[in-house]
Amino acid sequence: MKTTYAIRQLVEKALYIRKLTPDIENEINYELTRTGHISDVDYEALELLMSEMDAGRIQLVPSL
Repeated sequence: MKTTYAIRQLVEKALYIRKLTPDIENEINYELTRTGHISDVDYEALELLMSEMDAGRIQLVPSL
């Protein structure tokens, strides 16, 4: 079985554009719900995203 680390890829996208959009946030939530667990790699990616948001380097974009 191949692990895709979908959440990590979504976090990479947010870090690249420096924004957490509602679409990215919804996709992260969907992956968490779909799998029912989180890999260590995805967990570390989410920790990085949260620390970048806390530091003000990633902007949370509200839905329109």
